[in-house]
Amino acid sequence: MQPLCGVRVLDLSRILAGPHAAQTLSDLGAEVLKLEAPWGDDTRTWGPPFQPGFDGEEVASYFLACNRGKRIETVNIKQEQERIRSLIAEVDVVVENFKPGTFERVVGDVPSDVIVCSISGYGQNGPRRDEVAFDLTMQARSGIMSITGDADGGPAKVGVAWIDVMTGMNAVSSILAALYHREKTGKGARIDISLWDTALASLVNQGHNALTGITPQRMGSAHPNLVPYRVFEASDGWFAIGVGTENQWHALVKALGIDAPDHWKDNSARIAERGEVEAVVQAAVNQHDRISLERLLKGIPCAPVNTVNEALADVQTEARDGLVEHEGVMTLASPLRFIQPSNENNEV
Repeated sequence: MQPLCGVRVLDLSRILAGPHAAQTLSDLGAEVLKLEAPWGDDTRTWGPPFQPGFDGEEVASYFLACNRGKRIETVNIKQEQERIRSLIAEVDVVVENFKPGTFERVVGDVPSDVIVCSISGYGQNGPRRDEVAFDLTMQARSGIMSITGDADGGPAKVGVAWIDVMTGMNAVSSILAALYHREKTGKGARIDISLWDTALASLVNQGHNALTGITPQRMGSAHPNLVPYRVFEASDGWFAIGVGTENQWHALVKALGIDAPDHWKDNSARIAERGEVEAVVQAAVNQHDRISLERLLKGIPCAPVNTVNEALADVQTEARDGLVEHEGVMTLASPLRFIQPSNENNEV
């Protein structure tokens, strides 16, 4: 049995963070009803590419990425408020991403045992509460764009809506905690999840580096706290190598035949002489193709820089059933796995 079997979710969200959260709840076994405005979720038109959707209608591929496993109905929120209130009374969880204050104004009070997860750009309070936000603008304001991209280039965003996806994950974690709390107390919860809070928390080591007084900079694929930890150019393309321990450094030196001074065994010394270390590693890497490098560097974190298509075709993707067919549409699979007896399906 799936973990959330019997849990009912009303998805009042659109775009990515909220729909992604509701989709994950569906993957875990919840029954999810998504209500869309008469003109549909905005992402239905975010293409090309377009393809037949779960209902057979042509939609943008973007929409399919975060709306798997839901029953979808149309509702005009301004004209059918009573219908929305009656649906809320029948569910366990509501996911919404209206502008702050809108849910309270439209719906009013909700039953005390219902969990309401409100997702917004900047949160339900604060001077930026009512500002419009997209993942792009959050990546800009949060600082992540200032440390993404080549050192001699302009700021760059992450290639997917990184903050939206992580906000959806944080929403799921909070909802699961609230369901557990309700199981013990019978009480629901009001959850306030924002792209802003998620973005700041996700700065992790770079945020803490900044707290020491330094200003983190763009470094391409390099790491501010580890060397070597970046992509290097092999004879046939780009290849990533990450060294995080002294043992991994010694293994790299031996595998590539690098003549390295003894003091480079310390990561702090390699950071101090980053340019020299990376130049030596680059010269050695360039003598090999990517397949040879993977064989040589077995046991050291490394990988070719794949295209998305190559990643989807990887043998591990196939082994882990990373692509699944849902209602006639090929989609990315849920990443959630539970180890169960061998005679049971281990997917959720």
